[in-house]
Amino acid sequence: MAPAPHKIFLEMRRPDITVRDDEMVDIAYGWTMRILVTGSAGHLGEGLMRMLADSAHEPVGLDIKASPHTGIVGSIADVSVVAEAMAGVDAVLHTATLHKPHVATHSRQDFIDTNITGTLALLEQAARVGVSCFIFTSTTSAFGAALTPASGDPAAWIDETVRGAPKNIYGVTKTAAEDLCELFHRRHGLPCLILRTSRFFPEEDDSRERRAAFADANAKANEFLFRRVDLQDAAAAHLLAIDRAAEIGFARYIISATTPFSRGDLPALRSDPAAAVARLFPDFEAVYQRLGYRMFEEIDRVYDNARARRDLGWAPRFDFARVLEQLSAGQAIGSDLARTVGSKGYHETVFEDGPYPVD
Repeated sequence: MAPAPHKIFLEMRRPDITVRDDEMVDIAYGWTMRILVTGSAGHLGEGLMRMLADSAHEPVGLDIKASPHTGIVGSIADVSVVAEAMAGVDAVLHTATLHKPHVATHSRQDFIDTNITGTLALLEQAARVGVSCFIFTSTTSAFGAALTPASGDPAAWIDETVRGAPKNIYGVTKTAAEDLCELFHRRHGLPCLILRTSRFFPEEDDSRERRAAFADANAKANEFLFRRVDLQDAAAAHLLAIDRAAEIGFARYIISATTPFSRGDLPALRSDPAAAVARLFPDFEAVYQRLGYRMFEEIDRVYDNARARRDLGWAPRFDFARVLEQLSAGQAIGSDLARTVGSKGYHETVFEDGPYPVD
């Protein structure tokens, strides 16, 4: 049986404490909070609602879509809905957003309304009622053009010091919302942490070429080396952020699986990543050969999560080493929570060519 979510959370915060599966994380710590989760019908939102429901905390789910985890149905851009949702709230986990998959199906104004106006409405109400912290789910897409080095250059090492250059309205509106969070921290003293998450969705890759060349599980296993995070780990980072926000005040963090690579590997990753992986994982080639898997011909960037691990006390459980163990044992990769939440999709329409249209 997989460990309960609250047990996972407690072990990440305090590895020196042993807790039974039937014990509540919050009873052990003696605190209870009313926590608003926006986007509660989405992947991360549902993951957070499930983890919080198994604790002494009181989660409040807000989403424009009805779901078993949504207590309030409405738009985050509607100030009356936000005021209702924020009543008595101690902390906010703001995951609601229009995503990259919506770029080709929604207008730029839709992105502004949801990602900027909606975030502003939440921040204003959060400051008004005096919540303890505001945790904003952003995206590594905020780095934009910085993720693609020029031909012949080494792979890009992406940490929080890299200046972003958003490539589409999704990235532009998410970075603008990040700046609003920083503004509210400076002007109102509201503790705001930005978590830039890498890929955790279970849907197929949006690249037609990638889908044609690699089995879906193969591609996702490869991505744990440099650009993917498990849903359980992403949710745990958000819960830890609540605990650390008051102390930190404001910061941006990359939330991605811990990479095995160092900066010295960056040149090889553009030309022969399989060799770089084999050097670090001697059994990798045998496991992949048995499954008919292949490594990507090129890796163009590496996400560095060191700051999040240091500041938040975050210890992601799923990385390429863990994935390789799961593959060796004939198991599906990733966490039970990720499989339970499953695929959400981003549209009511089913598209013939790929999970969603690409702009």
